[in-house]
Amino acid sequence: MAVGTFESIFEKAKQQGISLKTREALQWYRKEASMATKDATILIKEDSSRLQNQINRTSIGRMYMFYYDAKHKNDRKKLPFWDRFPLIFPIELYPDGFLGINFHYLPPIQRARLLDALDNIANNKKFDDTTKLKVSYQLLKSASQFKLFKPCVKRYLSSHVRSKYMYVAPNEWPMAIFLPIAKWEGATASTVYKNSQEKIK
Repeated sequence: MAVGTFESIFEKAKQQGISLKTREALQWYRKEASMATKDATILIKEDSSRLQNQINRTSIGRMYMFYYDAKHKNDRKKLPFWDRFPLIFPIELYPDGFLGINFHYLPPIQRARLLDALDNIANNKKFDDTTKLKVSYQLLKSASQFKLFKPCVKRYLSSHVRSKYMYVAPNEWPMAIFLPIAKWEGATASTVYKNSQEKIK
């Protein structure tokens, strides 16, 4: 079985009886994702048949991935590095875009910890398409349990989004955060993570 798409990993988890909401599950998803060799281009091409998951706009508290072409990509002073393929929860919407939490700015274990904290502000525990986060920037900023969000908050302009948004279902959140699909421009992942740790302190 090729590993690297949401469906294949999720189906394998169901076959093996892996619960979605346990520490063991997060470790299992991380191991499966580390075996993936497909890049983001192939991943989204394979999932393009999931038309119901290809949408034109985002909403607060749901997870999406998309292609992005940063406005200041040629100005290293303003933007030393950036992620071409973000994995985000929008937390504020604006006429020209949105503010979002991009999990890729954290190393995998911290992504899991942040997701665990965010799960506590979900509107229900069904983790189906009715589930979303009851989240805002002010809420995250005011609670210490969400401190890992600090380096992940990024502003995205709709005019610089270069694809439709791929909606990630709530039952796929645990595996999505571990998929190796970040596309760093201007820095390596290790440099990004080091920079993020400075912001968390």
